[in-house]
Amino acid sequence: MEVDQMEDGKKHQTKRWTVSILALKGDLGEEFKVTRRIHELSVSETRMFRSKDDAKRQFEEWLE
Repeated sequence: MEVDQMEDGKKHQTKRWTVSILALKGDLGEEFKVTRRIHELSVSETRMFRSKDDAKRQFEEWLE
């Protein structure tokens, strides 16, 4: 599986979340992995999308 970095992680303004999005290319086509993480607590949440628009929407929502 090939990984393309779409955007560097961005930090939420008031919360301590770091949000990132990756494009993954594999046998099933392109998928997008959106992750938010609080490094101090070793907590993260990841969602996978087949649509780039859905992944970007989730990325922006987590930055709000």
